Amino acid sequence: MRVIGIIAEFNPFHNGHEYLIKKAREAVNDPRAIVMPVMSGFFTQRGLPAICPPSVRARQALLCGADVVIELPFSFSCAPSSRFAEGAVSELISTGVVTDIAFGVDTDDTDLLMTLASQDFESDEAFNTLLNGYISRGLNYPKARANAIRDLAASRNITGRIDQILSSPNSILALDYLTALKKFDKKNRINIIMIRRKGDGYKDQEAKSKMASATSIRSLITSAAPSASRIASCLNGLMPDISLGVMLSSNSGGVFSFPDYAGYIRDCMNKVLSTPDLESISYMTDDLPGYLRNFARDIRPGTIPDKDPDLKVFEDGISTKRYTLTRIERALACLMAGQDRSVLEIKHPPYIRVLGFNSEGKYCLKIMGKCAKIPVINRPSDCLELQSGNEALKNIFELDMRAASLGWKLYGRDTATEWEQVPVIVK
Repeated sequence: MRVIGIIAEFNPFHNGHEYLIKKAREAVNDPRAIVMPVMSGFFTQRGLPAICPPSVRARQALLCGADVVIELPFSFSCAPSSRFAEGAVSELISTGVVTDIAFGVDTDDTDLLMTLASQDFESDEAFNTLLNGYISRGLNYPKARANAIRDLAASRNITGRIDQILSSPNSILALDYLTALKKFDKKNRINIIMIRRKGDGYKDQEAKSKMASATSIRSLITSAAPSASRIASCLNGLMPDISLGVMLSSNSGGVFSFPDYAGYIRDCMNKVLSTPDLESISYMTDDLPGYLRNFARDIRPGTIPDKDPDLKVFEDGISTKRYTLTRIERALACLMAGQDRSVLEIKHPPYIRVLGFNSEGKYCLKIMGKCAKIPVINRPSDCLELQSGNEALKNIFELDMRAASLGWKLYGRDTATEWEQVPVIVK
């Protein structure tokens, strides 16, 4: 049985995701291969809440080609690319059934990606010297890291379009996936499938083709909400019809309301001002707490306007050369969920939560139940009896439930809604 792991956010599930699933099956020449995405939960890597709850996004995926959807815990989903990648790859390998891992790339030079991943830059003293040098010159971490990799690669006579790779978010993630696979799959048992992305760029703000970016799709949703007819009209052809239908029917049926991002950010700023020990929160380093406190104190009417659902006004105002937007919003999410720095010492997801499955996925889960290297749970209550004697599992679970409580509040539901959630079953 071929089981293809995919790392995704499905925020929301669009044509590019459907293309990735299709191409992954084609790559293994098996139309019946099981596809198992590990998906971000309530918060995404860039630090903001997802546009839809995990249950809705899991149903979208299952109706558009996936067979089993599992959740990446908050501490790994709302994290820098290296932690995000290590958490996702580790969880897929821990299932005991994944035979392949597929992901999109923005380059045709996959050999260069493999070469860069094999260098083990992060543990290299020369790399860290270069990295710290660039940071001391005022570069933010992503740019400093890219420059350090480029310089060290040049010193090792590694040639190719390195700058192109290091400037693409998807290729940087791909590099981190490959590095994580090298770390966790030492016997090279996992087959790697790299699929060239099609369509609009990852950060494109406007839809230029049917393969629109998730960024542009979210922008269309937030600008058209709460009108379902306007959303349907804006997104016609940009998402699989069934995926769009699931999202709109769930919204109109009261499963969730589209989140008020401006209201969420205002709550974040109030939390910044009311928290005396910001320095203990994950990613609150390098004088970021002081900068955020000053920004929050200086907020005036118009800083976080209601008529700016995409947060462009706020984001333009708060981001700087030193502090990237994703770092700021990620740190704010950790503040709201109560993730302190100690949680970052937990290097791997301690359990696998199943968000949904279909009939083929049910068979896969039966095998996974016997092969998985960490506990497999179907609902939050399953974790309660596992917490005793497992501090890492307890901390990650409690953090996930706090993130879920925040999420459901944003979606207009009771904050305890997560306790009622069971896997989505699609026949």
